[in-house]
Amino acid sequence: MYSRRDFLVGIGATAAIVSAPSHAAHALAGDGLLYPPSDLSYFDTPIHHGPMKIQIGYAAITWKENDNQAIEDISAVGYPGIQLRANVLGEYPDPHALKDRLAKHHLTFVALSSGDAPLDPAVEKKSLETHAAHARYLHQAGGKYLQVIGTFAQKTYTPSDYKREGMLLTEIGKRAADYGIQTGFHNHMGSIGQTPEQVDAILEAADPRYVKLELDTGHYLQGGGDPAEAIRKYHDRLLFLHLKDVETAPTKSRYQFVELGQGRVNFVAIFDALRSVNFRGWGVVELDGERTGVNRTPKESAEVSKDYLIHKLGVQV
Repeated sequence: MYSRRDFLVGIGATAAIVSAPSHAAHALAGDGLLYPPSDLSYFDTPIHHGPMKIQIGYAAITWKENDNQAIEDISAVGYPGIQLRANVLGEYPDPHALKDRLAKHHLTFVALSSGDAPLDPAVEKKSLETHAAHARYLHQAGGKYLQVIGTFAQKTYTPSDYKREGMLLTEIGKRAADYGIQTGFHNHMGSIGQTPEQVDAILEAADPRYVKLELDTGHYLQGGGDPAEAIRKYHDRLLFLHLKDVETAPTKSRYQFVELGQGRVNFVAIFDALRSVNFRGWGVVELDGERTGVNRTPKESAEVSKDYLIHKLGVQV
């Protein structure tokens, strides 16, 4: 996406070099700026043309480790995009082979689930290297976004923990950006980014140039928030979404994720919010696993959610 800032900086630099004396042009080329840098933050907002446009993908997590079957089924149901987990690196060591397979099935590689960002300094170096390697793989496989979850290491967190998490996410984002990959912070139950307040604290601590929000609607609702409100609040930082539904259940966690339209998430309000901010990007439908007491295959669950999107929400898939 080309922003006003990119446009003006490009034109300004070109004009200055063309019109400046040779010694000035030399300075602009890298030996020192002629003038102090101007504040162009106003122009950082991307230029959006037209109303909301959302493309719908589907996450392979429901198929567990069987990514080949996930690719086959998601394509057959008619979703144009897919999100894969890091285990795909073992199944397809050559990212170009994965790229070819996805192209054969007419699937856009929307996102790669890269794992979490632990706060433990002892594993920081290894963690950063792993996420960077995932970003490199994602780039070579033709993918778009790197998904990163906050740490799951403890139950209570301090303000310094949120600041450190934001710093780690920023460093991951910088390394991913080296490969042209954007990083999305994934709010998640049981993690440091479970509640709306925790999400706020982490995003405030992270550099918005490198860390965007990947909003998971099911986790956000279960964490005590309103996903539609989050869309409006973070619309200028919203990278993509997990379209996920959740219901109360007699399980240890007291909830379970379900097909779209089967739970408590208000998707009418969510799509109204997306329209109000002219969101243009990807929404990935996700169902973590087969539901307790419901006899459906992952493919059948994908069909249920697609039917809901088309016939209940009027969303094209």
